[in-house]
Amino acid sequence: MALAGWEWIVIAGVLIVFFLWGPNKIPDLARAIGQARREFDKASKEITNPLEAPASTAAPAPSADDTLVTTASKLGIETAGKTRDQISNEILQKANANKNEPAKA
Repeated sequence: MALAGWEWIVIAGVLIVFFLWGPNKIPDLARAIGQARREFDKASKEITNPLEAPASTAAPAPSADDTLVTTASKLGIETAGKTRDQISNEILQKANANKNEPAKA
């Protein structure tokens, strides 16, 4: 059984890759191709099934508003119905008032 024309092209392509990058780079090249394939498959699944996309295992970082409200509640400041600037100003006033009070012994 003789090799067809396209089979010679595949063999020649493999030899060219082998000579261009050498035996040390071929595993790295294969690893990069595999990783690209996995990322492509993952993106394809997320597009076709957006509801079934895996949730991130890391906890979301708290937003600036969450941190502001948490700080205000620790200081005993009511935050309901107030803007972010109002809450921030009240926190600063409370901090300045605590700074000006004499230390209790």
